[in-house]
Amino acid sequence: MSVSIDLTEKTALITGGSQGLGLVTASTLHRAGAIVCLNYFPDDAGLNRSNAESAVANLGDRAFAIGADVRNVNDVERLLKEVIERTGHLDIIINNAAIIRDRTIRKMSDFEWQDVIDTNLTGVFHVCRAAADWMSKGGRIVNMASLSGAVGLFGQANYSSAKAGVMAMTKVVSREFAKRKITVNAIAPGVVLTEMGKSIPQDTLAEMLKQIPLERSGHVNGGWYASS
Repeated sequence: MSVSIDLTEKTALITGGSQGLGLVTASTLHRAGAIVCLNYFPDDAGLNRSNAESAVANLGDRAFAIGADVRNVNDVERLLKEVIERTGHLDIIINNAAIIRDRTIRKMSDFEWQDVIDTNLTGVFHVCRAAADWMSKGGRIVNMASLSGAVGLFGQANYSSAKAGVMAMTKVVSREFAKRKITVNAIAPGVVLTEMGKSIPQDTLAEMLKQIPLERSGHVNGGWYASS
């Protein structure tokens, strides 16, 4: 399927790019002609690396994978530096890396709270801050927020707080980066049945869908995002 924009010779970094919306986004940018780097979290079992390498093999030329933990400042600096060393420039960043640890606030542990905040909010901060030094003038940053950050979804005090923070951070960073002609935007999808979305318990998912006027989730189909 063709894409009506031309990103030839542009380099795009997609955090959390080995699966779900990250992989769909990487695939779309790749079809538009971009060189894409799929960042993945280097888990002990090596599953994320395997997924990323498989995705790169499917995409073919102009695609590569780099493991890095967005929660770690040194990892993020290494990630952006390596992308530029391999391609010569960094033009597009999609801050997509995220996790869920859903639980009602009464039962949510300190770890479940902090783990989501560290990945979904602090991780975006780390990447945006590093981009100030490494990104090409005139670049584009897109932060993946969520409907949850706008309306607050059942069982997602941690996730909603993180995504609301991403929205607020985006407004600030867009002002600060404007002098370098770097645009910074956020998008806020609803519930999408990616691997992460499918892990949401059915009763919790039912409560979430009540917040959506059409009361239905989105899905990825053939490398594209679509409503179900």
